[in-house]
Amino acid sequence: MTPLSAPVSATHTVFNQSAPLADVNLFTTNRPLQDAVQLHAPALDRSALTALGADMGSATMQEHARLANTHKPELHTHDRVGRRTDTVEFHPSYHALIGAALRHGLHATPWSRTDAGAAHAHVERAAGFMLFTETEPSVLCPVSMSYAVTPALRGNPAVWADWNAGLASTRYDPRLALFSQKSALTMGMGMTEKQGGSDVRANTTQAVADGSDAWGARYRLTGHKWFFSAPMCDAFLVLAQAPGGLTCFFLPRVLPGDGAEGTLNAIRIQRLKDKLGNHANASSEVEFIDATAWRVGEEGRGVAQILEMGTMTRLDCALGTSGLMRQALSLALHHTRQRMAFGKKLIEQPLMRNVLADLALESEAATALSIRLASAFDKKDSDPHEAVMARLLTPVAKFWVCKRGSAFAQEAMECLGGNGYVEEGGEGTMARIYREMPLNSIWEGAGNIMALDLLRAVRRADTAAALADELAPARGAHPALDRMASALPLRVDAMTTEVEARRLAQDVALAVQAALLYKSAPASVFGAFCASRLGGDWGYSFGTLGAGVDFDALLDRALPA
Repeated sequence: MTPLSAPVSATHTVFNQSAPLADVNLFTTNRPLQDAVQLHAPALDRSALTALGADMGSATMQEHARLANTHKPELHTHDRVGRRTDTVEFHPSYHALIGAALRHGLHATPWSRTDAGAAHAHVERAAGFMLFTETEPSVLCPVSMSYAVTPALRGNPAVWADWNAGLASTRYDPRLALFSQKSALTMGMGMTEKQGGSDVRANTTQAVADGSDAWGARYRLTGHKWFFSAPMCDAFLVLAQAPGGLTCFFLPRVLPGDGAEGTLNAIRIQRLKDKLGNHANASSEVEFIDATAWRVGEEGRGVAQILEMGTMTRLDCALGTSGLMRQALSLALHHTRQRMAFGKKLIEQPLMRNVLADLALESEAATALSIRLASAFDKKDSDPHEAVMARLLTPVAKFWVCKRGSAFAQEAMECLGGNGYVEEGGEGTMARIYREMPLNSIWEGAGNIMALDLLRAVRRADTAAALADELAPARGAHPALDRMASALPLRVDAMTTEVEARRLAQDVALAVQAALLYKSAPASVFGAFCASRLGGDWGYSFGTLGAGVDFDALLDRALPA
């Protein structure tokens, strides 16, 4: 029999659909990011960022991102004969992505660099983290934690001596094996429990002393973690109650022993979290049953010890949201340049131009603030002003940039209409961005936790003066910024109540963003930002900029290719 075929139909001619945004260099087409890097690291060799931008803008990596999110991680608690294995299986595209992240040095490499770029290692890595996020953010969870672990892990010099080379290695190794047998290592963390959430002092996991060895004081841990990020990592920093109080511990998955292969630690993965987004990454619930761990720092100092790690991951939350904003904006611009509606390209429609220009302002300001924070980490050990700004801007950037993310993604999605709402094709990336956006705001301390951290920062005597110095170069450039710059140090000095802390975080963020744009962006960007965000010529949603804004200049600067 002749097979049936569908009749040719003139109603099914496909036209007025946008082509995918693929095979573009995400760095060389991102002028706001280039200018932010230029401001804080003018002598930096950008060749590595250019290579990363080409890699992450490729259709190949975009396909890996789609597959890694479509085929979620799978937990295997036992093997076929009933032995406990506690392993997580990933799609090959996951390994291709995280391998690329390590190959480009987005994990712990900034801490060990001694080359000419070492002075700006955190800025370079921050820009790279943003570029990678545009393609696939969720595999960066273990990458971020492996970056952030260094300051805290140095609290156990013996462990650090054995693990630092593996944590900085760029040769990804996915095997579950003894640390000494692997070409590269990754680390995760476990802080929260069912009953505690952000109140980690309510943790109930118990640590019992178990002698000492080459890695120092050894303990046995019994308890659980409600969110145990990236359970396939080689080791974790966790909190548990020791006799001296809440303490930080180093917990490897494979224990060193008499043999070359080591033995599995007693970390029982109970289940993987079914999350709104972040699908390529495995987050889990675990139980410890006399699991072996080594103390990091002193007993009773666990929160302070592990928060050194939390500070760095909070930087990555701001960077990640900034990267997602840029990708959402790029998709919106790319689509509207091709799509016709009412006789014009969408990008030519006045209302759409206002929306896109407003999104471009928000994206550039987020980029400027996030890269500024990274620069503070490059300099804080040698510059007192930078040390204050690192302490002040970490909660501010984490709070404000991440708060803006979800509203930003929704507006960008609306630029694509129904095409942006589906989980299919290149435009399906927009739906993935939208589901990912709330994560960075919640993880590593939600908004109220960041506001409380800000209060702790401003109670130091040097904070108001440092903020005034930070804003000083832009004084006289715009009256709205002048008003805010005059008022903020006084508000910082007078801040005594938690009720106003979120508003203070917002205003510090906006003022610093404006001051940064004055130094790194064209006058059209700076003026539009100050008039809208500081001067009140703006509504309560994106697309409400005043009629006097130079939309052509803003859109031309933001175009992705």
